[in-house]
Amino acid sequence: MVGLIICTHGRFSEELVRASEMMFGKQENMQYLTFEAGESIDILIEKYKTAIKSLPPRESILFMVDLFGGSPYNAACRIAANNERMDIVTGVNLPMLLEVYTAKNSVSISELVTLAANAGSQGIKSFRALFNNNMGDDL
Repeated sequence: MVGLIICTHGRFSEELVRASEMMFGKQENMQYLTFEAGESIDILIEKYKTAIKSLPPRESILFMVDLFGGSPYNAACRIAANNERMDIVTGVNLPMLLEVYTAKNSVSISELVTLAANAGSQGIKSFRALFNNNMGDDL
């Protein structure tokens, strides 16, 4: 079982979780955090530590953050660097989060990271590219 901590700049994480709950309902072993303007990375690290304490002990933890190199990522790195049971995925989006929900209780953290990365990138589509490809099939 993998616990989730979703953290983004501003309230994006809160709204992302709310949107995901419309489809999947409230999730167990999951916390979301916001990194607000004026907060330091040290405050964010404390928020992470509090969130970790709320998750079941001995559980793997996947941090899902918005930007590689941003404060949520950097703070998560400081916590996960020396813990083999933790990993970080950047670019969190709704398709990624939904895929993680379906698998978090049945796969290892390394498998979950792969699923998250694939779902996140595969969820990005261009209407025009899909439309043009499908139109070519009809000709």
